[in-house]
Amino acid sequence: MDWQLEAEKRKDRMLEELQQLIAIPSVLSDETAPEAPFGRDVKRALEWFLEKGTANGFQVKNVDHVAGHLETGEGDELLGILGHVDVVPTGTGWTKDPFSGVIEDGKLYGRGAIDDKGPTIAAWTALNIVKEAGFDFSKRVRLIIGTDEESGFRCVKRYFEKEEMPTIAFAPDADFPIINAEKGIAGLVFSKANWTQDDNLFTFKSGERTNMVPDLAEATVAGDFAKWQERFEKFCRARNLIGSSEEVDGYTTLTLHGKSAHAMEPDHGVNAGILLALFLKDHLSGEGQQFTTFIADYFHGDSRGKKLGLAYKDEISGDTTFNAGIIRFERGQKATVSISMRYSVSFPFDNKMADFKKEGFLLEIVSNSPPHHVDESDPFIQTLQSVYERQTGQKADLLAIGGGTYARVLKKGVAFGMLFPGEKDVAHQLDEFVDIDNLVKATAIYAETIYQLACKK
Repeated sequence: MDWQLEAEKRKDRMLEELQQLIAIPSVLSDETAPEAPFGRDVKRALEWFLEKGTANGFQVKNVDHVAGHLETGEGDELLGILGHVDVVPTGTGWTKDPFSGVIEDGKLYGRGAIDDKGPTIAAWTALNIVKEAGFDFSKRVRLIIGTDEESGFRCVKRYFEKEEMPTIAFAPDADFPIINAEKGIAGLVFSKANWTQDDNLFTFKSGERTNMVPDLAEATVAGDFAKWQERFEKFCRARNLIGSSEEVDGYTTLTLHGKSAHAMEPDHGVNAGILLALFLKDHLSGEGQQFTTFIADYFHGDSRGKKLGLAYKDEISGDTTFNAGIIRFERGQKATVSISMRYSVSFPFDNKMADFKKEGFLLEIVSNSPPHHVDESDPFIQTLQSVYERQTGQKADLLAIGGGTYARVLKKGVAFGMLFPGEKDVAHQLDEFVDIDNLVKATAIYAETIYQLACKK
């Protein structure tokens, strides 16, 4: 079968379905209910997929409104394909409507276009190609839809408490060719309590998610407004940053803009919180000065943990990285710096993190997802490599990432696309998009992969 041709035939329908899914603003919400544990829009996105599955003749199941699956085929073994329909917040500064799915110059724009609604739609289309072709299946195939990938994987944790673990599986939620190694992901919080009221820093706020480089930071300070304004403008000019100052009720509010990026590579972004702390540390007194100095000294210009004494790398997965994603200070209250740590596969986590302290700040490990690795000699890996090479004409090198995909919760699973080598990674960024030609190409790859792994020859 010409898998590329079959994918091309379905391009218009695939784009229409992707636009429908992107139009649902499925960002985690605090307004929840038992039947919508992550918010009503997230629930809508899950139900959209399940309704599609029912209409197309799949066996469909909703698992506690946190995840679901669409199944076809037969056999004792199970091939899983794991995608997610939740998305990160949009941030400010988009030039397109983030929930419209507008198409321009061969690209479809929208939050989730590449992470992960576009790739999940590609896998959905591929599964329909194989199903409609009438092949005999040797395995059952499940497209598993998650709803909390961006905020802790609670969806798949619950799902696999109740449902079967796939024999083999892939997640179309990262890069091609094949990611067979994922770094460990730990949530760290540096904190210091019992701050006094004697300070000229009142509040500091930066970031909403540890898995994003914060693109906005704001601080409220006491003192002469004109002096703060002059110093801050000079700082911003020297570093080519966008910032503003405003006098409100006798206090000065400083706002600094950075650039968002995925936490797996903090150096792709500009951390507004760290830079605002860098400015403030030279103009504050008391504990506000201690707080901002801690941030600037240990995180400015260092996403690899060298200043913390935690730098580490290995050949399988590369550098350990640290993203200061959420920073909070309120005078007289607890001050915190929340970190997403992506650590190398062989990093001795327990030994390194035991009783770790810096500058009087306590360290709490609030979460830890161990590294994941599938050996390159596994027949599953070799099948994926052969399909990729056949469909693209390019060598299927094995990769390691600092991002966390659903592959890490699987007994034997990898991340498989759909960002192609050399393609710009715009996940979690402004004006996120998916290249339409590559969306079609990925669909062809997934279709042949399903055929090779789950159909009788």
